[in-house]
Amino acid sequence: MNTGNNTAGKTAPERYVSEKAFEELPDAFQKLAELLGEDQFELVAVNEKDSQDIYVRNGEIRLVYLMNDAVESFLIFGNARMTGVYKPDYEGEILADLSRQGREYILVVHQDDSVVTLFFETLTLEKHLYDYSQIGHFWVEGYEYLRQLEYRLAILRDKYDYIGGDSCNAQEEKLSALVEFPPLNYCCYPAVPEKYIVPREEPWIPSERAVSVMKEIAREAGDCTFVRWLGIYRRFPFKWIARKLAGMLHRTKHIQVTMCLSGKLQEASAGYGDRSFGKEADEQLKVLVEKARGKQAELKKQGTESEVLREEPFTIARDSLGFKVYLMKWNKGRKDCTVEIEEM
Repeated sequence: MNTGNNTAGKTAPERYVSEKAFEELPDAFQKLAELLGEDQFELVAVNEKDSQDIYVRNGEIRLVYLMNDAVESFLIFGNARMTGVYKPDYEGEILADLSRQGREYILVVHQDDSVVTLFFETLTLEKHLYDYSQIGHFWVEGYEYLRQLEYRLAILRDKYDYIGGDSCNAQEEKLSALVEFPPLNYCCYPAVPEKYIVPREEPWIPSERAVSVMKEIAREAGDCTFVRWLGIYRRFPFKWIARKLAGMLHRTKHIQVTMCLSGKLQEASAGYGDRSFGKEADEQLKVLVEKARGKQAELKKQGTESEVLREEPFTIARDSLGFKVYLMKWNKGRKDCTVEIEEM
């Protein structure tokens, strides 16, 4: 499972193991079974040798588990070696078999007509957690500030669901419920194009917990009207009421609800560090951020609020995404609140 948004939740990989047997597996082996059950098998190249050895370093092989702006995680095969031919660009059904001989596990993976075999003694999860509150992706136009919230909540929920509760603090665990709040999730403010969305079951039905969390935020924002409509929504969770609340979220008179939620996400993720890409790359990113902050200061003098957001690649298993820094400028009109995006 890579960088997907709005995942549908974990399921036991039944084509490999029964549900009972799955639950009895050690956690890292459960995660491996989940990946294979979703036809995911992406090894990480760790050196530049032109052979299968590019995937082995110090007896370890890394397999991508969950990669998004909040977390980079891998399954580590220890005391490992591999034979056969691995196809890094393969997309399709994967057939796999895991067996054990003495201290050594043997994982055989079929990628169509190609077979790669991993021999290993241990399997562990490695995870790196990051601050995601200043990350911005502008894939869909219109009310971009709400789409950023939808995206951050989605990757937070993925982190909680796939990595585990120990990867999240109490505030994050609470906020993760908001992926089940249709007025804010991909039903109304998708952050990615439709073809990339993995739908949830009954996406228009809110969870009780999600409504409760949103009600708490609206009360803290002092928006009595929004609180009242949430009470109606709790009793009558109809699609038209969800759309009504979604519309309220971008009204200037209700913007404090949105700002309060944004602030809570910033507080929740502030304890995690930023990615580092080495001295030269970090300096390049710093120059762009400082340029954006300079413009931000000028706008503030003119009475315009703005946010500095950045887009960056992964530190490991790096994708093609480069550094981008944006200034998201707020336009709080008499009725609607919109933003203008400027790339540095």
